[in-house]
Amino acid sequence: MSTAQNPEEFYSKLKAQLGDTSLWPAPYLFKFIVPSSQEKISQICSFFNHEGAVIDTKESRTGKYTSVSINVKMKNPDAVIAKYKEVASVEGVISL
Repeated sequence: MSTAQNPEEFYSKLKAQLGDTSLWPAPYLFKFIVPSSQEKISQICSFFNHEGAVIDTKESRTGKYTSVSINVKMKNPDAVIAKYKEVASVEGVISL
């Protein structure tokens, strides 16, 4: 998400795009970049517990950051946006 863009405007556009491009429920791939901290990675993963998510992590070449990819079946665009907002509460996370 662009820092120059209003978050609510961003989520509104995302909801419209998701509604136009997928039939729900549908699999959705979340991608995040987080400072390499097991605590932060675990916190992000905990938001997807008990949802059948497939979680993949990959540390950057320097080890400073970790990419977290989460593939999970979501009910609708509102559920996707709710997850993005949950994860945004973790300091230092970049949503892709």
